[in-house]
Amino acid sequence: MKKSTVAIASLIVALALVLAGCSAAVETDYNAADEMFVTGMIPHHEQALEMSEILLAKDGVDDQVEALAERIQDAQQPEIDLMTSWLEEWGVDSDMGDMPGMDHGNGGMMADDDIAALEAASGDDASVLFLEQMIEHHLGAIEMAEQELDNGENADVLDLAQQIIDAQSAEIAEMQDLLAEL
Repeated sequence: MKKSTVAIASLIVALALVLAGCSAAVETDYNAADEMFVTGMIPHHEQALEMSEILLAKDGVDDQVEALAERIQDAQQPEIDLMTSWLEEWGVDSDMGDMPGMDHGNGGMMADDDIAALEAASGDDASVLFLEQMIEHHLGAIEMAEQELDNGENADVLDLAQQIIDAQSAEIAEMQDLLAEL
């Protein structure tokens, strides 16, 4: 009886080891490009929210530019929440404050001086500056999303990258039209 208990226990341990080995060998559902895109796009979107908040706090801003800033907020906050949830699922730290490649001025990110200029601007000047900066910002996001499409593997992340390309390309065209009107 004792030998059968030992045999069963040994079998359970062996089965657990096999299963643990199999689970470690299972391919992950994301790769380094997916992680880089998500961890880079979160602060990128956060800056777009910051720029929009600055604009929306001003008086005398063009109504169409104000409506665009509100739409940017409405679109990008849920995307930040979604990307943050992916990082949590993947066990990846979402605090990427010192992330290489996301230095100010890269990837469409505005430098502190740019943000300060937007804060100091008023009325139509603020509208124009917001549009000019947001076009550059969106171009950086599109470039990041295109890199994700070229190198990523997670279907959900690839989907979001395409949505960002589509939405922000349309917004760039809208912003260029608004600039021509102002």
